[in-house]
Amino acid sequence: MTIDSHQHFWNYEPVKHEWIDDSMSVIRKDFLPEDLQKVYVENDIDGCVAVQADQTLAETDFLIDLAADNSFIKGIVGWVDLRDKSTIDVVLEKYSHFNKVKGFRHVVQGEPDHNFLLRPNFLNGISKLKTHNFTYDILIFPHQLGATLEFVRQFPNQKFVIDHIAKPYIKDGFYDGWATLMLELGKQDNVYCKLSGMITEADFNTWSPKQIQPYMDLVLNTFGANKVMYGSDWPVCLVAGNYKEVKTLVTNFIANLSETEQESIMGRNTTQFYNL
Repeated sequence: MTIDSHQHFWNYEPVKHEWIDDSMSVIRKDFLPEDLQKVYVENDIDGCVAVQADQTLAETDFLIDLAADNSFIKGIVGWVDLRDKSTIDVVLEKYSHFNKVKGFRHVVQGEPDHNFLLRPNFLNGISKLKTHNFTYDILIFPHQLGATLEFVRQFPNQKFVIDHIAKPYIKDGFYDGWATLMLELGKQDNVYCKLSGMITEADFNTWSPKQIQPYMDLVLNTFGANKVMYGSDWPVCLVAGNYKEVKTLVTNFIANLSETEQESIMGRNTTQFYNL
């Protein structure tokens, strides 16, 4: 099976989705399951993991409702306030009763505190996830990789996945600093990485597979075929290409791997990581 490990849905609202700036105006509209289902039929995708795009409990409930009505949504990565010591136990217990809720994410890339992941209240919330077998998606920029390495080392039994290969500055050609820390993260047995969100870190209009390949090489060589997942980042990917281009970027890159390794990257790893 081919499973897309990372995509989003939303009913577009200018204030809620203010992160969609003028350069991304093509995605200033609604994106719902009926839109994605057509894309999946065209591209031979069997299912997906829907990931939060808004930091509210209402967003998590929105994804639960969509998944209940659309069987191709195999799992959900929602949001809860992991910092809130007074509510976190109750909230996690509530969501543990929804089978398609597999894990959670916080938009750490948007936090001004470079050490956000290491603050005691956030660490407390993360410590509660394993009890319910929840995963955690790490959404960061490269300058937060140092804190991320310290963070994951504190929870060797917690399953983590790096979203969008930690958003390296592909457009600017920056590589070395990102690569050094990603090499260390890849050594952690509990940390996976999504081959996703790459074309939007390159130049929207002029990116090429050749430009992105060194970053994909580093991820594959560091994490290995058993800890890398294909993801589209639809509909965000549409600002720099179409779904077929995103999928082809990855399938061409892994074409020389064994059939087993290709199947792992294109679906099996996602299925196992999220317990789909």
